Amino acid sequence: MTHSVFFRWYSNLFQKKLQRPFVHILFGARQTGKSTLVNQALPKNALVVNLADPGERAQFSAHPEDFMKICRGLPVKKERRTVFVDEAQAIPAIFDAVQALYDSDKTRWRFILCGSSARKLRHTGANLLPGRSFFHRLYPLTMAEHPAPQKNDASVDSPFPFNAKYDAVSKSFPAWDLLPRLAFGALPGIVAADEVDREDLLRSYVALHLEEEVRRETAIRDWGAFLRFIQLAATESGQIVNYSTISRDSGVSLPTVKSYYQLLEEMFVGFQIPAFSRSSRKNLLSTPRFYFFDVGVRNAAAGLKPSEQVVLANPGPLFEQWVGIEIWKRIQYMGGSKLFFLRSSDGAEIDFIIETQEKLIPIEVKWTERPATADARNLRNFIKEQGEKAPMGYIVCRCQRPMLIEENILALPWHAL
Repeated sequence: MTHSVFFRWYSNLFQKKLQRPFVHILFGARQTGKSTLVNQALPKNALVVNLADPGERAQFSAHPEDFMKICRGLPVKKERRTVFVDEAQAIPAIFDAVQALYDSDKTRWRFILCGSSARKLRHTGANLLPGRSFFHRLYPLTMAEHPAPQKNDASVDSPFPFNAKYDAVSKSFPAWDLLPRLAFGALPGIVAADEVDREDLLRSYVALHLEEEVRRETAIRDWGAFLRFIQLAATESGQIVNYSTISRDSGVSLPTVKSYYQLLEEMFVGFQIPAFSRSSRKNLLSTPRFYFFDVGVRNAAAGLKPSEQVVLANPGPLFEQWVGIEIWKRIQYMGGSKLFFLRSSDGAEIDFIIETQEKLIPIEVKWTERPATADARNLRNFIKEQGEKAPMGYIVCRCQRPMLIEENILALPWHAL
């Protein structure tokens, strides 16, 4: 009997790419479902090396050559033998061993290396197997995997569509309305968990990953200052980064603050959205915005109780972050597009600008059920300035159905994004 599994958009593409005769490197933050994704694709006779296990990590740290000996000890067969190394970044020497094995015989093994941080690899100059590897990234759930309960009008086009094709054995994650999305985020384990457990799971994620995992990855001297930085960075998530303010409030130097932000990116728990610069305006701000990769993790890291009541105390900024993160995940999976924001010193702002090969798509996010002409002012000016490059602008909000605010500005329900 075949048991159904939760649908992941990247699963079919990942399994197809695994058939290519290269080393496969899968990165992503912890608890995004990397091991589950790989295990669904592994043959029964695969060799699995789990470097999250202290015993295996100690063995291969002391004797990385043992990995090569074990691989060479596998029986030689017509089909490639799959070797899966989980948390491979823990021992950068594993990458050298994989290269030596792959170069010696490209048909004997199929290597899959999985990691939740690129920091140690980048800072040690680790061998990422150029010309020999495919890179893969896995992110928290998108709306294609974790749908809204509302049924959308099929005639309404998303400004940046990202559709799902379910197979016979897959099922979607539980459908959530907007408030639980803003409270608990989109990590697979959180979405699948009982509501009573979600807050504790998110707090554990912050304590065990954002804190303890960082401690293992780095040599941070002032741990208290780093924890203050984490809380401040989470609180300011979605805002233009003010390094000086974060430095003052956390009690660490400006260069250290910048290195901490880089650390969060290298561990895949944060990303930047750059400022849009291709505008005729002379007073544009150029500093990027920084976002945590998941609003549920952001809430817990900021010291907030992940709950719908806390969301309702100030829902607008969280709603804007959620929209930005959703678009960012789609762009990362699909490629070929870029994401920006625009803000001028006099207050003119566009929350998000998607740049595709053909056009610019400006998007404003409003916590309103009744969008008005006033909400379209910045979009109107941007479209006028960009001309044919920006044929349509969107207001993502909480209206029940799409509403044409002006000739080329459409208000879109969040669930139709």
